[in-house]
Amino acid sequence: MAKIYVNGEQRDVVLPLTVTELIEFLHVENPEMVSVQVNEEFAERDDWKSIRLNENDSVDFLYFMGGGAR
Repeated sequence: MAKIYVNGEQRDVVLPLTVTELIEFLHVENPEMVSVQVNEEFAERDDWKSIRLNENDSVDFLYFMGGGAR
């Protein structure tokens, strides 16, 4: 088992693991609406299948919310 950090929480995972596989493993809601940062750098959606995570990597899932003034 390897340790990575997802949105600040430690997770035990089996490597090798790509960003796409992590999203599937964690059952991320609305993956089409999420942006991903790996070690504080934005990951291009087209690269998710090829980005391999390493021990102690930090992954953040970011959802952008709409809104505005009334």
